[in-house]
Amino acid sequence: MEKMLTVVFGDESRTHEGAKALNELDSDGSISIHAEAVIKKNADGTVSITQSGDNLPIRTVGGTAIGALIGLLGGPFGLGVGAAAGALLGGIADVNRAGVDAEFLNDVSAQLTPGKWAIVSDISEEWVTPVDSRMEALGGTVFRSPRENVEDEQDAREVTARKAEIAQLKAEKARARTERKAKLQAKIDKLQEKLYTKLEKVKQRSKQQERETQAKVQALEKKAAKAKGHAKAALKARITNIRKESKKSTTSLKQLQKS
Repeated sequence: MEKMLTVVFGDESRTHEGAKALNELDSDGSISIHAEAVIKKNADGTVSITQSGDNLPIRTVGGTAIGALIGLLGGPFGLGVGAAAGALLGGIADVNRAGVDAEFLNDVSAQLTPGKWAIVSDISEEWVTPVDSRMEALGGTVFRSPRENVEDEQDAREVTARKAEIAQLKAEKARARTERKAKLQAKIDKLQEKLYTKLEKVKQRSKQQERETQAKVQALEKKAAKAKGHAKAALKARITNIRKESKKSTTSLKQLQKS
């Protein structure tokens, strides 16, 4: 199962030890790391990326799930739910992209206070003990959440609602008097422009997801070719799961573009 993992540490040294331990677990097949970054919570509540996994399938955090999660950890969630209520509305797209829920974000933010460090990772794992035992031994606090494909569902709702609104206005225009038709057409044109912009974003995200999936699968296939026994079986199962989830998401996004 693919998950978002965040491990919070009290100092930089233990954080880098934790990152090394996670990479050892990746090497022996206990987990598979798809993307990773080491971050520090600054005194002003923002976060800084001090290290990213340049040798991992997803080499950059920009536009990715962990990139969105890192941004949220340095944003409104660090202020607490009450103070963040207004700011959260503006960051809902990042919440969806991160693939986690508000409870997870609040739990991590409560622990990731200024001066602390954390490892943020996109991983695949079948059981929690390998990671938990290594991280706890180093003094890390582990938070994990299954990656939820909320963004596809949100896109579908927005596109459906926008199309329904356009259809309603077209029906109203057909019955309207001549002097109202131009104003209604202007509203229709504006909504169609917004719909086009949304569908272009959906198209670009679909392409990015396909690239990410290809990178993850290629990396796992290389490891599976060298692995044996349980590790090989685990890697093949992860490949199957990633392809299955990607196909479901890609099909959904392409249907939105056609409809």
